[in-house]
Amino acid sequence: MYPTEASDLLLSWYERYARRLPWRVAPEDRKLGEIPDPYKVWLSEVMLQQTTVAAVKDYFRKFTETWPTVEDLAAAHEEDVMKAWAGLGYYSRARNLKKCAMEVARSYGGRFPEDETELLKLPGIGPYTAAAISTIAFDRHAAVVDGNVERVLARYARIETPLPEAKPAIKSLMGQLTPEARPGDFAQAVMDLGATICTPRRPACALCPWTGDCRARAANLAESLPQKAPKKQKPTRFGAAFVAVDETTGAVLLRRRPPKGLLGGMTEVPGTNWSEDFDADTALAGVPFPAPWQPRPAQVTHTFTHFHLRLTVFRAAVSAPTEAALDGAWWSSPETLEGEALPTVMRKVLAAALD
Repeated sequence: MYPTEASDLLLSWYERYARRLPWRVAPEDRKLGEIPDPYKVWLSEVMLQQTTVAAVKDYFRKFTETWPTVEDLAAAHEEDVMKAWAGLGYYSRARNLKKCAMEVARSYGGRFPEDETELLKLPGIGPYTAAAISTIAFDRHAAVVDGNVERVLARYARIETPLPEAKPAIKSLMGQLTPEARPGDFAQAVMDLGATICTPRRPACALCPWTGDCRARAANLAESLPQKAPKKQKPTRFGAAFVAVDETTGAVLLRRRPPKGLLGGMTEVPGTNWSEDFDADTALAGVPFPAPWQPRPAQVTHTFTHFHLRLTVFRAAVSAPTEAALDGAWWSSPETLEGEALPTVMRKVLAAALD
């Protein structure tokens, strides 16, 4: 099958089976002249990095209801953005989201640039996101390659070179297949094919519009591709978290993490550094202030991109003036705690302490 035939076949499939997503203009609406909103395309693509569609939908709706335009987001307080992002993970994305919105509002008059090269100049926008915005929002020809696209094309062309070494070949193939007309719809079609038909396990090859030309299926290799280089084993770090609870109001003492680094700018309870050689038996040597600290029965476990984490959690009932012992700390009442910019690991800590 020639590239033009393959792309036409997939676009016909997409017109019938495209996923309905809150940030997407449906193919039938595109035909009627509706244009994608670059702000929504950008916001969704940043949110979808390392995160599932199901997890993103509610966050996307909340963001676009609170900040309907990029100028609105640019004018928002960073703390409010971090609070709205809490739970999505990879928090550097949220910090760059705010920086990018400010740059678009200041330097581009609130309009995202259409060209990939210009988009790459913006904070938090890498090659994939730049290609996605340029293609989906502005219908410019670009090779958009995410995890779904890698899987579909590795199978379609039977690319057996393991990832990440196979990435250049896959990107080149995507560029050849992407048509000059409707490149944005085509990019989303390949993504949808990977998300709904050409899945990692048990792909529904009988329903695939490319099944007759898929080299991996012909060789009975579909489920084994793409191959991936062996992952390095993640180390495990340990630490302690200290949850101080106001004995009168039930408020919890919180503080903000440094603006840069892991979970930068997010909210946390006081705690120790996290390290591989942390000794839980000496955890109380790192308490933020004297109090009747009591260990909770179970450790909190959490996995980050590069390491696993195990935290021993301590709780103490204290009197409110204790915040004087921690510069910049504050008490969060039970009514406001849910709205704090707490990352998932800290919500686990609070659940373990307050259960």
